[in-house]
Amino acid sequence: MNDTKKHSVVVSGHGTSISLEPIFWEELTEIARMRGVSVNTLISEIDRTRDGTLSAAVRVFVVQDLRRRAGI
Repeated sequence: MNDTKKHSVVVSGHGTSISLEPIFWEELTEIARMRGVSVNTLISEIDRTRDGTLSAAVRVFVVQDLRRRAGI
């Protein structure tokens, strides 16, 4: 079963959508809150350095951020 959900976002001024599992979206919004930026701003930052799809880049970013905060 695929429990991803599409989210409409604005990346560098352009509307698009990304498909993420709820846990990744929740963590992404929490990271944005902790950094004091909007989710769109955070996704635009991720977009500037990504290699693969935007959804995959967001997932990698979330995992890396969690690992960094956990000291792993």
